[in-house]
Amino acid sequence: MKGGKAWVGDEVHDEDAGRRGMVTDVSGGVYIVRPLTGGGPEWTQNNPDRLTVTVPLDNSWLR
Repeated sequence: MKGGKAWVGDEVHDEDAGRRGMVTDVSGGVYIVRPLTGGGPEWTQNNPDRLTVTVPLDNSWLR
Protein backbone atom coordinates (compact mmCIF):
# COMPACT_ATOMS: atom_id res chain seq x y z
CA MET A 1 0.00 0.00 0.00
CA LYS A 2 1.08 3.53 -0.65
CA GLY A 3 -0.51 6.39 1.24
CA GLY A 4 -3.30 4.09 2.43
CA LYS A 5 -4.29 3.16 -1.13
CA ALA A 6 -3.73 0.00 -3.15
CA TRP A 7 -0.43 -0.10 -5.01
CA VAL A 8 1.60 -2.36 -7.30
CA GLY A 9 1.92 -5.85 -5.84
CA ASP A 10 -1.10 -5.62 -3.54
CA GLU A 11 -3.89 -8.17 -3.78
CA VAL A 12 -7.19 -6.33 -3.98
CA HIS A 13 -10.93 -6.76 -4.24
CA ASP A 14 -12.36 -4.52 -6.95
CA GLU A 15 -15.84 -3.53 -5.82
CA ASP A 16 -16.90 -2.45 -9.32
CA ALA A 17 -15.69 -5.60 -11.08
CA GLY A 18 -16.74 -7.90 -8.22
CA ARG A 19 -13.40 -9.69 -8.53
CA ARG A 20 -10.13 -10.19 -6.72
CA GLY A 21 -6.84 -9.48 -8.43
CA MET A 22 -3.35 -8.09 -8.11
CA VAL A 23 -2.36 -4.54 -9.02
CA THR A 24 0.35 -4.84 -11.68
CA ASP A 25 0.77 -1.20 -12.70
CA VAL A 26 -0.46 2.30 -11.98
CA SER A 27 -0.20 4.87 -14.75
CA GLY A 28 -1.81 8.28 -14.83
CA GLY A 29 -4.13 7.33 -11.98
CA VAL A 30 -5.35 4.19 -13.77
CA TYR A 31 -4.79 0.92 -11.91
CA ILE A 32 -4.09 -2.21 -13.97
CA VAL A 33 -5.35 -5.35 -12.22
CA ARG A 34 -4.84 -8.98 -13.24
CA PRO A 35 -6.85 -11.98 -12.02
CA LEU A 36 -5.30 -14.03 -9.23
CA THR A 37 -6.35 -17.35 -10.76
CA GLY A 38 -8.01 -18.71 -13.84
CA GLY A 39 -6.29 -16.45 -16.31
CA GLY A 40 -8.34 -14.04 -18.31
CA PRO A 41 -7.68 -10.47 -19.31
CA GLU A 42 -6.42 -7.69 -17.09
CA TRP A 43 -8.83 -4.89 -16.26
CA THR A 44 -8.52 -1.28 -15.20
CA GLN A 45 -9.85 0.70 -12.28
CA ASN A 46 -9.84 4.51 -12.32
CA ASN A 47 -10.99 4.95 -8.71
CA PRO A 48 -8.57 3.58 -6.09
CA ASP A 49 -11.26 4.00 -3.43
CA ARG A 50 -13.09 1.07 -5.08
CA LEU A 51 -10.07 -1.21 -4.49
CA THR A 52 -9.89 -2.87 -1.08
CA VAL A 53 -6.47 -4.29 -0.22
CA THR A 54 -6.86 -7.92 0.88
CA VAL A 55 -3.14 -8.81 1.08
CA PRO A 56 -0.61 -5.98 1.00
CA LEU A 57 2.64 -6.58 -0.85
CA ASP A 58 4.59 -6.74 2.42
CA ASN A 59 2.60 -9.82 3.44
CA SER A 60 2.53 -11.51 0.03
CA TRP A 61 4.72 -14.37 1.31
CA LEU A 62 1.76 -15.48 3.46
CA ARG A 63 -0.30 -16.61 0.42
